[in-house]
Amino acid sequence: MRFADRRDAGRRLATRLQEHLRERAGDGGPVAGGSAPGAVVLALPRGGVPVAAEVAGRLGAGLDVFVARKIGAPGQPELAIGALAGDEPPLFAPRALDHLGLSAERMAPDVARERAELRRREERYRGGRPAPALTGRTVLLVDDGLATGLTATAAVRALRRHRPAAVLLAVPVASAQAADALRHEADEVVALATPWDFGSVGQWYDDFAQLTDEDVLRLLHAAPR
Repeated sequence: MRFADRRDAGRRLATRLQEHLRERAGDGGPVAGGSAPGAVVLALPRGGVPVAAEVAGRLGAGLDVFVARKIGAPGQPELAIGALAGDEPPLFAPRALDHLGLSAERMAPDVARERAELRRREERYRGGRPAPALTGRTVLLVDDGLATGLTATAAVRALRRHRPAAVLLAVPVASAQAADALRHEADEVVALATPWDFGSVGQWYDDFAQLTDEDVLRLLHAAPR
């Protein structure tokens, strides 16, 4: 399964979510009927925002962001060894730290830098708006894909602090390993594809251009709250 771009992936993911919610209707699931008017769709920016915009529009749910940050290895920023979300302590992959001869203490400057960027993005994307109330609500957390799943794991754990009724993680594509791990964190994981020969998220998209803050703001301003 390949996607033309993130909007295409979002439309196809929204269709699957509608089917999933209808299936849950007879099982006493947290959301029913193929729409989610009482739910909130939270995108992991930046890449998850165009995917989530399509999902929110199709499901009739409000759209907002939940900022999380990957912590990359020193000198290898694309190699995820940890993640940050909300006010929670950093989440590290112990095996990755051991393999690279690193420690949480050694990574403290990197954590501080990523937390500062997390706060900057929260302020920029919200523009003074308060974060949405999540207590007792169903949260659909959306990203453009899962490689290691570390960032999504950090986000789900941070969301639990807000006492939502349920957290559903929805992505177009995920590595099979990440999807399996996240099923122990989120109430449900919905992924259109979970290949074992995953590679990277970008290889499953024809257009995987990087987004800017302005792209995120444009999508958020056009979406219902």
